[in-house]
Amino acid sequence: MAVPFDRRVTPARPDVAAARLKGKVEALRFTQGQRRRVAVGHAGLRRAPGASSPLETEVLYGEEVTVYDELEGWAWGQLVTDGYVGYLPSAALSEELGPGPTHRVAALRTLLFPSPSIKAPPVDALSMGARVSVVGFEDRFAVLDTGAYAVRGHLKPLDGFETDPVAVAERFVGAPYLWGGRTSLGLDCSALVQTGLAACGVPAPRDSDMQEADLGKRVDLEKARRGDLVFWKGHVAFVRDADTLLHANAWAMAVAVEPLTSAIERIRKAGDEVTSVRRIG
Repeated sequence: MAVPFDRRVTPARPDVAAARLKGKVEALRFTQGQRRRVAVGHAGLRRAPGASSPLETEVLYGEEVTVYDELEGWAWGQLVTDGYVGYLPSAALSEELGPGPTHRVAALRTLLFPSPSIKAPPVDALSMGARVSVVGFEDRFAVLDTGAYAVRGHLKPLDGFETDPVAVAERFVGAPYLWGGRTSLGLDCSALVQTGLAACGVPAPRDSDMQEADLGKRVDLEKARRGDLVFWKGHVAFVRDADTLLHANAWAMAVAVEPLTSAIERIRKAGDEVTSVRRIG
């Protein structure tokens, strides 16, 4: 009996698959792939090649992607950060891996400038979690390996972690809800959780069902405290305090704070019950 694989994190198609899957899946050819780095602020990772294809997730500047195939301007590969598989524009990737990142963006968004001046027209905008290679500092700016300048105060060393993922997530309050999004321009419930945890040094899977299966330990809803995760089928929220939740949700179409009891009742009326509450750490 064939072992089922989750298509979201399994780099396998009938014509090509990752070499490590040889003997586990059927494909015409197997390849090691090529590591490339995201070279734009952010880009969509889609289910199929084409701008109209559904958005699966997004990749951020400086993240690594293992590319297994390219065709007509689209690269098919796997995001190293969380293992998600999909298609993204080849133009969004560097030709080579380049130097490794030294810092991450800790602000909601930061601008890249062509010179050490806030009056210079920005050349790009990076989102929280983007990774950059800093080669020096000039006054209030960090000089990147690309020659661009980033605001020094918006960056943290890769190992400069925060301590409260809810406080990180609270910065996104009011950001629009976007299925598959990962930035302050639009993000979904599991991306909010993933981003908050990542800023605190806790890696998390991309989707809420994966997070429920992999993160923390189960606790009773009555004992929930700040930082716990409340799960429904297809949804996740941070416990903000004894009375409120923080989540990106399609009801508000934004990241919002909502009374815990009201949210549970509202979602119950829509047909879904809480499936678990999980505590990390």
